[in-house]
Amino acid sequence: MSLRAAVGDLVELDDALAFARTTRQGVLITMRSNGRPQLSNVLQHCSEDGVIRVSVTGDRAKYINLTREPWAAMHVTRADFFAYAVLEGAVELTPVAATPDDLVVDELVDLYRALAGEHGNWDVYRQAMVAERRAVIRLIPSRAYGMLERPSPAKS
Repeated sequence: MSLRAAVGDLVELDDALAFARTTRQGVLITMRSNGRPQLSNVLQHCSEDGVIRVSVTGDRAKYINLTREPWAAMHVTRADFFAYAVLEGAVELTPVAATPDDLVVDELVDLYRALAGEHGNWDVYRQAMVAERRAVIRLIPSRAYGMLERPSPAKS
């Protein structure tokens, strides 16, 4: 196996985005102040505009890391674990939700709908987003690599 095959191949960004749309689960990678990666399991939504969105609280390491270094990577994998994509790029970070009717909470409502459908009580949800100090991470991928074409293992 070549080194290139061992670390994954560059893939077309549009193909990696399409692949990311097949799952809600991912691993978000941010950079700590010491330069080492910090990984977090997250629910993510890759929208048609090519932006990957994640809800986060303002006191989490990933939020703090992104305020300092607005770059991240998202690792997504196929359910059988035999194909994956990593999407890297700049991050836009919203402010922490301040009031139930602010634009951040509106975006969090849209994100919830994309991930889980309708909520039983949007007023309660909006209040919770403020109480939890929620924000939105917007990853704008500019580069991707992975192995998208690897077939699933044969079942016996």
